[in-house]
Amino acid sequence: MTAPTNLESAVPATFTEPTAIEVRGARVHNLKNLSLEVPLRQLVAIAGVSGSGKSSLALGVLYAEGSRRYLEALSTYTRRRIAQAGRAEVDEVLHVPAALALRQRPGTPGVHSTFGTSTELLNYLRLMVSRLGAHCCPNGHRNAPTLNVAAEQPITCSTCGVEFYGPSAEDLAFNSGGACPTCGGTGVVRDIDESTLVPDPTLSLDEGAVAPWRQLMWSLMPQVAREMGVRTDVPFQDLTDAEQDMVLRGPMEKRHILYVPKNKDHATELDFTYYSAVNTVKNALAKAKDEKGMARVAKFLCESVCPACHGTRLSAAARESQIDGLNLAQVTAFTLDELRDWLPTVAPWLPADMRSMADAITSEMAEPMQRLEQLGLGYLTLDRASETLSNGERQRVALTRAVRSRTTGVLYVLDEPSIGLHPANVEGLLGVMDDLLADGNSVVMVDHDVAVLRHASHLIEIGPGSGADGGRIIAQGPVAAVEANPASRIGPFLAGTAKVRVRTPVAAPHLFDEGSIRLTMDGLHTVKPLEVAIPQGRLTCITGVSGSGKTTLVLESLVVALKAALAGQPLPGHVLDVEAPGIARVDLVDATPIGVNVRSTVGTYSGVLDDLRRAFAKLPEAQAAGLKAGDFSYNTGSLRCPTCDGTGQISLDVQFLPDVDIPCPDCRGSRYGRAADAIQMAVDDYPGSSAEGRSDAIPGAPAAESANPGASSRADDFHAVATLSLPELLSLTVDQAAAALAPQKKARTKLETLRDLGLGYLTLGEATPALSGGEAQRLKLASEMRRDQSDTLFIFDEPTIGLHPLDVATLIAVLQSLVEQGATVVVIEHDLDMIANADYLIDMGPGGGEAGGRIVATGTPTQVAANPESVTGRYLARELEG
Repeated sequence: MTAPTNLESAVPATFTEPTAIEVRGARVHNLKNLSLEVPLRQLVAIAGVSGSGKSSLALGVLYAEGSRRYLEALSTYTRRRIAQAGRAEVDEVLHVPAALALRQRPGTPGVHSTFGTSTELLNYLRLMVSRLGAHCCPNGHRNAPTLNVAAEQPITCSTCGVEFYGPSAEDLAFNSGGACPTCGGTGVVRDIDESTLVPDPTLSLDEGAVAPWRQLMWSLMPQVAREMGVRTDVPFQDLTDAEQDMVLRGPMEKRHILYVPKNKDHATELDFTYYSAVNTVKNALAKAKDEKGMARVAKFLCESVCPACHGTRLSAAARESQIDGLNLAQVTAFTLDELRDWLPTVAPWLPADMRSMADAITSEMAEPMQRLEQLGLGYLTLDRASETLSNGERQRVALTRAVRSRTTGVLYVLDEPSIGLHPANVEGLLGVMDDLLADGNSVVMVDHDVAVLRHASHLIEIGPGSGADGGRIIAQGPVAAVEANPASRIGPFLAGTAKVRVRTPVAAPHLFDEGSIRLTMDGLHTVKPLEVAIPQGRLTCITGVSGSGKTTLVLESLVVALKAALAGQPLPGHVLDVEAPGIARVDLVDATPIGVNVRSTVGTYSGVLDDLRRAFAKLPEAQAAGLKAGDFSYNTGSLRCPTCDGTGQISLDVQFLPDVDIPCPDCRGSRYGRAADAIQMAVDDYPGSSAEGRSDAIPGAPAAESANPGASSRADDFHAVATLSLPELLSLTVDQAAAALAPQKKARTKLETLRDLGLGYLTLGEATPALSGGEAQRLKLASEMRRDQSDTLFIFDEPTIGLHPLDVATLIAVLQSLVEQGATVVVIEHDLDMIANADYLIDMGPGGGEAGGRIVATGTPTQVAANPESVTGRYLARELEG
């Protein structure tokens, strides 16, 4: 018998492959010491209301540990150059595979990013044109395709005999050697819009007539203009043509002036260069290094298609090479569907010895193109700028990049993969996830779409509520088991026994009783010329499959045209007419993150902290210490924590390991120094004010003098049960603070508004950049509630993103409140619950791209559901049947 080798003896006699990821003691964010098993090689869905802890489990535990452990296998040199997730707050995670995540908010694309670059299909096309194209010699003679380019050998011109090298793929890249020199490869040029430089010509220069001087330049510029021979004390419109030209376009020359600084009584002699209005904008544009700087300048600029490259981004040289009579710019103008049909025609056009190379390149493109079309993106052109894609479109591009590698044994964590998907496109998404599973991978997804959740093999529901009321498993198992579980909040929606019906749509004969907003437009992108009427004082949904033209109609046409009309500016070129009688304001409420850093919190954004700072400054202890309202600011005040500078956390640099952000060791995350603890305010009883038996009591808060759970929040029923410092108040949830701050009328009103918006579970100190898209939208609305809105048009772009059906019901109630206050509300939406609750629908389509761009159906939900031309109507009919 042959003796066993060392390798054979090291292998256990029996090996059982793990069937589940084992999580023990997960405490990320609001997770309550969770222990559970997550099946491997299955489609696992995680559901729950907003703020329940779904993403904390999926991304904060499973992805964080899966990616961290994979990266730990790499060298320290490599790890220092990769952004890494920190170690999750969990006791143990066993059997977790290497993980990839697809997040709800893809990164903001750069100006050089297009659909072609983000899918990497453009890389293959550049390679095709380089290796397979017919290239021109320096004398302009076109030569037949040759293998010399791939062999890195010169081409001899068949006409003039000159030798030259064909372009490399980099020579054809608009973010490299092939960039148009005029626009730098962006396809657009920025020009100064002179109509914005002097918005009110009735003002004099001394009165601030020149807007760039007020906003971008030194305040003494009118004085320098006076030295240039311009009268500064008469209205701009009364200046001579020469004087106006000097103001707008005068030369940069130095002038000697006497300048009296503010709060000074003596003059200072200065030699100062004159910057005309145009040169002021040019100077600011040259110095703009970030988005904030660009935003200050952008209002004085207008963008137009680059006259040199005609928007193709490519230099003239990069546009010379051709394949079958088409250059690279013409090929990238194809939609994905058109590209799919064109590619098979390339090889037959080539010499026989080059066809195998063409087949090799095009075969590499086949799978990513198939995935993109499966996800409903076949209508997009490759030259489409990525910044014009919706979040859902960008997320599906990212999903395609992740799955095309055909890996096995990987954990894919998908955060809201159904974002931006029309019900008709969901089937393609489910197919992609099935393909991932068929390759031997595991998929964990966070989602709310009932059709997507029903497809899962195993469902984990977190809840029951949000924030401190969430973080627990309330149901898990196969979908049927969750449907039957009485503790489940998603179960009734899965079973079809519950529907979101919050409001009764207006009867068809009365839709336009309050008037209408009318838009007439010429064609733009794939939208055909059309006329549309939107009823005023109603809730209108713009619907249609992905790429049908909803964004073009609403965001690029209606919003832009109305804002221009209200500002007295020319309408966009493609808008022929817009009428909105009685509308004085257009408010676009989207899901972009609030704030740029951890200094922005719920308390600061809502204005509650400002009210509290003023209230604390009036306390006897504060006045005795000489403290003003500004001292109570954690950004700039004297009471902020000196260790963390008011951020509540510090970052530790641990070299090749990921930076570690930890709560500040001195203030323990409260953002304030110890002196702030001495200033205490009496508060009323609030939920959780008694620490006895409660897990969500405030650490360090004084014990309540008496328990009074039924205490009214009205100021005249105020009963103080404790005193709290400002840092302690910021650790309260909105619900708790609304009850505790009964006598603070201004703060209480704002808190009650946040509570009505369904945000009662957020803490006042919660950083706003970390909020979900839905939470951010509702927080932005807080200042708009409880006021007359009869002159306002609200535009919402997919506000149901990330919302559980119960949260959708809350959102619809918020929109109804706006309508009751006289507002006109327009929503771009795919969610059938939202659509079924609308007064009026405008359905676009019937398909995406060139197959869309028309208004297919209009009317009440019932009318559109009965329209055989409407794709949305077919799915809506099923929704309304229940």
